[in-house]
Amino acid sequence: MTGAITVSVLMTLIAASTPLLLAALGELVAEKAGVLNLGVEGMMLCGAVAGFAVAFSSGSIVLGLAAAALAGMAAAMIFGVLALSLGANQVATGLALTIFGTGASSLIGAGFVGRTVERLGPIFPAALSEHPVLRLVFGQDILVYLSLALVACVAYFLRRTRAGLILRAVGENDASAHAIGYPVIAIRYAAVAFGGALAGLGGAYFSLALTPMWADRLTAGRGWIALALVVFSAWKPGRLLLGAYLFGAVMTLELQAKAAGVNWLAPEVLAMAPYLATIAVLTMMSLGRRTGRLDAPACLGKPFSAS
Repeated sequence: MTGAITVSVLMTLIAASTPLLLAALGELVAEKAGVLNLGVEGMMLCGAVAGFAVAFSSGSIVLGLAAAALAGMAAAMIFGVLALSLGANQVATGLALTIFGTGASSLIGAGFVGRTVERLGPIFPAALSEHPVLRLVFGQDILVYLSLALVACVAYFLRRTRAGLILRAVGENDASAHAIGYPVIAIRYAAVAFGGALAGLGGAYFSLALTPMWADRLTAGRGWIALALVVFSAWKPGRLLLGAYLFGAVMTLELQAKAAGVNWLAPEVLAMAPYLATIAVLTMMSLGRRTGRLDAPACLGKPFSAS
């Protein structure tokens, strides 16, 4: 494999991994606060359609990204009201949010099907971003750098700050956190909103960077992979980064096989490889719960009432 091909493969891998990393990082923070939001796919679709619609209508990618984050946050707040304020079952509410996001994105995006926008491009000058080798570092768009920076920020926040310690305390023992005066519900709302914003940006990456056009169900189930990544990482940001790029490599298997001239394996098998990996991770999660090896927050998915 030549150097140029290697760089192209790595560029493809980074692009495929970025939306997974963004969505999974937001879900990790929400789960660290004790909230299990299975609506990641729905929030990603809301962000994808909102970002594309605003970018197409205004001609501004920046406005599109802002709209995507706000749309993901708004969808997360629907979940928050139902699950946190009204005490609805978090699993059922998250699944309902995915169904809602799928339907809403199809409805809103009906008038944009097949339309295109300018692709979210590199932020560095062409001399660096188009260099045969240096483009691997300087040829990325803003969301790639943002995702990497957020991994470091979230890791520092959770481990080195008082606010991060409080958030983890809420996820581990909400009754004790409430007893010493911390607003459990407010903290969980903030974590869910953060997760929704990142899921929205992850969805927008599909419609503004990977394939700068709108098509129905554009995220193709990547939200479920993001959920599995959180478990795969054992709720640790550093492992989440490695897991996202590992899954990104699995997702690009089909393209790499075609580029290498491999034709003895059906493309459908390669296309479903990420989802087979997701099933494997969920199986590991189930075994981990039985044997006590899983380091999940103790209050994950459990409702809280201050009364």
